[in-house]
Amino acid sequence: MDEIYSRLNEVFRDVFDDDSIEVSAETTADDIEDWDSLNHITLIDAVESEFKVRFTMGEVSGMKNVGEMAEIIQKRGE
Repeated sequence: MDEIYSRLNEVFRDVFDDDSIEVSAETTADDIEDWDSLNHITLIDAVESEFKVRFTMGEVSGMKNVGEMAEIIQKRGE
């Protein structure tokens, strides 16, 4: 799981152009200044590309935090 968070950190830093971002399981859109609906689409696309996964619309709309995103990625990688 540590590797997933490490890679997610890089994706978030790239998408939001902010090298100070450190995501955790509890990180939400409220924690990152530029995380709006438009950047959310960009972020999901970047995460899907990085991890070679595709999220369903239900998964995307149901994600409450980065931890839930990481859990889905982990399950897909098994």
